[in-house]
Amino acid sequence: MDIRTIKLYLHLSNSLHFGKTAQQMHVSPSTLSRAMQRLEEEVGAKLFQRDNRSVALTNAGIEYRHFAEQMLDQWTKLKTRLDPKQDLLRGRLNLYCSVTAAYSHLPALLDRFRHEHPLVEIALHTGDAANAVEMVKQNQADISIAALPESLPDSVKFTKIDDVPLSIIAPTFKCKVQELLSEAYIPWDRLPFIIPEFGPGRRRIETWFKQLGLNANVYAQVSGQEAIASMVALGCGVSISPEVVIQNSPVRDRIQLLTSPVPIAPFELGCCYRANREQEPILAAFLKVL
Repeated sequence: MDIRTIKLYLHLSNSLHFGKTAQQMHVSPSTLSRAMQRLEEEVGAKLFQRDNRSVALTNAGIEYRHFAEQMLDQWTKLKTRLDPKQDLLRGRLNLYCSVTAAYSHLPALLDRFRHEHPLVEIALHTGDAANAVEMVKQNQADISIAALPESLPDSVKFTKIDDVPLSIIAPTFKCKVQELLSEAYIPWDRLPFIIPEFGPGRRRIETWFKQLGLNANVYAQVSGQEAIASMVALGCGVSISPEVVIQNSPVRDRIQLLTSPVPIAPFELGCCYRANREQEPILAAFLKVL
């Protein structure tokens, strides 16, 4: 039994709602459920009575809540007696990610991290996600959020946090691209494509071209998925982009998703960091919240 699990248990014993506790304690519902299952195994008794509509404490759960409250109280008093600030990390964490990731995935990670380590200063740099691994290699970022590339340098490690679907995107309004899309069969070979300059996104679209046997009409090569979305929204062409980019784009109303004639593998999104630094206190603390 650890203090974090006890805190989760006490919150859940009050909320009696797995979803609310998961959200407010910054964990996934599956993580919360597994933690409670392990706790019940350690205690040797069912602590919660659950069905599809409600959660209630068992008699053992009520008894354990008293124990957990006392234990947490004693733990807090002990830490205060020893050193009021001994467990608080201090320092600076340099993060790098795309603008989209800063909206879609970073807030939840930082909420959990800053809840545990409020004295760590966060420095955020945004840019093309294709540069994320290089930023870590050059020690310009401690941690980068990036799609897993086909090959990862031995010096860099990757911890997955999500799967990100990709879709074909096209403009919604009347333009030359829309006229081509309105034909009985989409003429993929005549559509102008906006493609990434390099990185995992470039590899995905090149694989897609190869699967279709397509000699693609490349209109432009662009740095950054957000810029690609903007060019599609201007009617310059079509592309393949992570759906999360479109969902968070200010021009999403001008973009539609098309059905792909062949499957498009999703990105594995995760955090990159130098292997020889993962035991550093601040990095280790951040990786712990993933």
